[in-house]
Amino acid sequence: MRRGGSGGGGGKRGGGGGPGLPAQLRNPPGGRNARIMLLALAVDRTGSGLWAASSVLYLTFVTQLSAQQIGVLLGTAGVAGIAGSPLAGRLAGRFPVRPLLIGCHLLRLVTLGLVLVCADFGALLPVIAVTYVGDRAAKTLEMLFATRTAGERRAAYQALSRSAANAGYGVGAGIAAIGLAVGTADAYRALILGDALSFVVAAVLVWRTDEARERTVEVARSGAPGAGGSAAPAGGGRVTPSEGGHGAPAAGARGTSADDGREAPARRTGPWRDRGYLGFVLLDIPMNLDDSILAVGLPLWLVERTSAPHALVPAFLVINTVLVVALQLGVSKRAEGPRRATRAVLLYGVLTFVCCGCLAAAALVGTWAAAALLLAAALLVTLAELMRSVSSWELAVLLAPEDARAAYLGAAGMSQSVQKSAGPPLLTGAVMAAGPVGWLVLGTAVAGLAVVQQRSCARRLGVEEPRTGQTLPVG
Repeated sequence: MRRGGSGGGGGKRGGGGGPGLPAQLRNPPGGRNARIMLLALAVDRTGSGLWAASSVLYLTFVTQLSAQQIGVLLGTAGVAGIAGSPLAGRLAGRFPVRPLLIGCHLLRLVTLGLVLVCADFGALLPVIAVTYVGDRAAKTLEMLFATRTAGERRAAYQALSRSAANAGYGVGAGIAAIGLAVGTADAYRALILGDALSFVVAAVLVWRTDEARERTVEVARSGAPGAGGSAAPAGGGRVTPSEGGHGAPAAGARGTSADDGREAPARRTGPWRDRGYLGFVLLDIPMNLDDSILAVGLPLWLVERTSAPHALVPAFLVINTVLVVALQLGVSKRAEGPRRATRAVLLYGVLTFVCCGCLAAAALVGTWAAAALLLAAALLVTLAELMRSVSSWELAVLLAPEDARAAYLGAAGMSQSVQKSAGPPLLTGAVMAAGPVGWLVLGTAVAGLAVVQQRSCARRLGVEEPRTGQTLPVG
């Protein structure tokens, strides 16, 4: 599929005959810095795979915590992690991103070291909470680094980073399987130590990069008066993502005097006073529910409400990992720019709705039909994840004023953190408790909120769908 231009250099390699995943990993958008950062990200996520696969068993068999204590521990840590994104954004507005990211890796190295020596619930609670804060802060800083390094080709970089991250996570989970098969306390400790080691390697790799500087982003605008025309921004075709739709500058942008055409500085505000951006962040929380549906909803629904074989549960993760690695790059080409990113939000809503419909139906049919519906749900929620992973990031960048992007992206990073804390209780306590109807209500709600999100972002970016007979440039 031929990709329309998204401004600047973003369309130069975007055609259907562009280089594949291995070639782009060798020469990613952003050059040497991006290549090193992708390797650091893969190493970091390899450690995350080790932690995800072994942490509960480590806390159960080595530290002897009860299931209730582990639930409270990880739930509290998830809530604490919400603070990591805005904290990182605020610090990145004042200090260079590179040393901050190195600091996050080293902070997690120290806290995981403490996990290995703490033996009771009271000591582990603050240690793991700080670990989660550092984890969320690191992800926000990685996002900001990528935005500055890749510039207008950030969607392509995001696709590569997702592929690298999933590959690393899969490698980590595979290594963890070996340790879990051994099943001794020393094997569990070795896995936690392996996660800590990944932070050392990632910090060294980040240290080898250069500090990235902010780049101007070109955004195609629409809304020209007259049939078939499109208005360029005042002063030329280069605009910043801070310029809102309908000719009005967004928070932090510079306005134009109506009397003499000269630029007049607009009042600068942060993300916490920008109601439009906060609305985007709030609506982005349900746009991240695919994560909880895949990790919590699918396996628990299979076990508790269907007759499908339990052996399907690992297949959900395999489907997700393989498809993300294989398709993320191609999906990113269809979500670059404001128009495509807003349309991807709508597609996310549709895919989530159909996925929830499959889950609801799986409880009403026989064994093999239920298995087929659950596998279809895993496929659909993975496709929804692919849409969300690119569109959420692209819109978070485009909607943020350039001179305060770090703080804005820090606020945007809270969406995923809040979902990770609120999503599992929502699914287990409300959706699944209501039975098949609960899934249909959830799917309908997400689809409806996706429409609201799409329209809100399109208005702010000035890329509303054209009227009949009106031609607009591809965004």
